[in-house]
Amino acid sequence: MVDRARAVALYAAAAVLLAGGTTWWFRAAPGEETDPTIEQWTLSAEKLLPDSPGEHGGDTVAFAAGSDHQVMSVVASGRYRVSVVCVGGADSRVRVSMGDAGTDSGRGLNCSPGAQRDSPGAQRDQFEVGTSGRLRIYVTVGDAGPVVFRYTLLRTAN
Repeated sequence: MVDRARAVALYAAAAVLLAGGTTWWFRAAPGEETDPTIEQWTLSAEKLLPDSPGEHGGDTVAFAAGSDHQVMSVVASGRYRVSVVCVGGADSRVRVSMGDAGTDSGRGLNCSPGAQRDSPGAQRDQFEVGTSGRLRIYVTVGDAGPVVFRYTLLRTAN
């Protein structure tokens, strides 16, 4: 009978420690912080470059200052109009290119507020490219950031 009481006490203590550890684990986890400025810039980018019928891909991504990124879309072979927009703080810029670093100078976009008269805080551009199944866009963010970058793909007539 004494052994049974010890076993029950041991299992109860283990259950209390497990419950306490689980509670601590979930309460100590870092919360998901969202920067209200990034949220505002994301909404601006989506307003400046909205989704359109027949769109074959696109995304909206926040990038840190001084970083290089590759965004890729798997599409059918053909010609596409790539539309891009960048929204960011003072002196923020990105360079968008279709080739590897050093092989294509790309296009510069000013993300600063007031970059264009009709869209404060963003500059929009579009260009046509041919692809054979995968479309890679290389984005290089300048030293001022962060920025929100958005692109869309629309198939054009062959």
